[in-house]
Amino acid sequence: MNVCRLLWVGWFLIHGSLAFSQDVVIRGARVHTLGAQGTLINSDVLVRDGYVVAVGPGLVVPAGVSVIDAKGRPLTPGLFGGLSAIGLGEVSIEAQTMDGALSFGAPGWQQQWRPEFDVTLAYNPRSTLVPVARIEGLTWTVLAPESRDSLIAGEGAAVSLDGSFDAVLAGSRTLFVSVGSQVSERSGGSRAAQYMLLSQAIREARMSGPVQAGALLHLAGREVLSRYLAGGRVLFEVNRAVDIRAVIQFAQRNGMRPVIAGAAEAWMVVDELVAAGVPVLLDPLQNLPEDFDHLGARADNAVLLHEAGVRVAFSGSNSSKSEDHNARKIRQLAGNAVARGLPWDAALAAITATPAEIFGLNSARGRIAPGQVADLVLWSGDPLALTEMADQVWIAGRAVQMRSRQTELRDRYLQRLQRSSVR
Repeated sequence: MNVCRLLWVGWFLIHGSLAFSQDVVIRGARVHTLGAQGTLINSDVLVRDGYVVAVGPGLVVPAGVSVIDAKGRPLTPGLFGGLSAIGLGEVSIEAQTMDGALSFGAPGWQQQWRPEFDVTLAYNPRSTLVPVARIEGLTWTVLAPESRDSLIAGEGAAVSLDGSFDAVLAGSRTLFVSVGSQVSERSGGSRAAQYMLLSQAIREARMSGPVQAGALLHLAGREVLSRYLAGGRVLFEVNRAVDIRAVIQFAQRNGMRPVIAGAAEAWMVVDELVAAGVPVLLDPLQNLPEDFDHLGARADNAVLLHEAGVRVAFSGSNSSKSEDHNARKIRQLAGNAVARGLPWDAALAAITATPAEIFGLNSARGRIAPGQVADLVLWSGDPLALTEMADQVWIAGRAVQMRSRQTELRDRYLQRLQRSSVR
């Protein structure tokens, strides 16, 4: 191996932050499988070729497989990073580094909707935000587009935070739509107009022939939207109870498979959510009446939904902006939900197994079970306690180098501080 190749490998291990795939047995862990086996004390997990092969106590170690002694520490599936723009931006106040939002300034563009806007095409796996999230136990996220000119923001999908260019996870593609007061300016100031415009876009998607004057959609937009009218996953960002109810009915009439995000007043329409089998993504810290769509916000929203049988996952508020730099706070959301009465296992599932199920990934991710991708996190202690840390993260069986730009800056200036204190 020549010097150039050695330098390249060293750079990749630091900045790509993933070691080569390894076969390993994690021995003697408290394994939170989030599956049929439940939580296993002093148990082992065998990983081969990037997948979990076996889970149980006293596993035989195959030849050539390394062993890591967990010493009773918790082992969980990799965490969900929420709805985010991780990898779509670097510095939120620097526009040229941000690719998660669609905005047209030219006259006339406000009347043109672009459901074909696909943010996954702009995903940068070398973003500094990726390792910042990854070393905190986050192994995947859902890229959520933002539109400033229409109710339909565009398409997004789940991506692995493994640093690879082909990071989009199959089966997770989702259309993003906003309803409520936050998009009133885009709909003539009325919720009634929002359903009028959405209905017009759906009629256009079902049409053939050339685009007519005054149409909301281009031909490409018609093609994309039509796919979601045949059972496609559509995420509606909506908070007011009456709006959630209207969205469920609207989605059912038009062949969509809805997911509710935001959901501040979801507890008020829990019966409708259960009857329709609609899952919810919410922020358990959202408990103040910050506007008229949040008058019924309450801290035990997640508890009430879970007790009624609604599938609940967690995602931070304002997740497409500054929260991307703090995606690790997903653990704080889960911990606070436990403090409000949500069972601990349900809170962990809300940032692992449940979002994987919601976004069509449960056959491969979200649990620790044979056949699952080996996205794993070994913790120093309770993963929902902020005083504990991720000791080691694996993505698809590859051990993450537990370094990021933040840790490198910390170490750099800590060394300077230590040297100056010696003097």
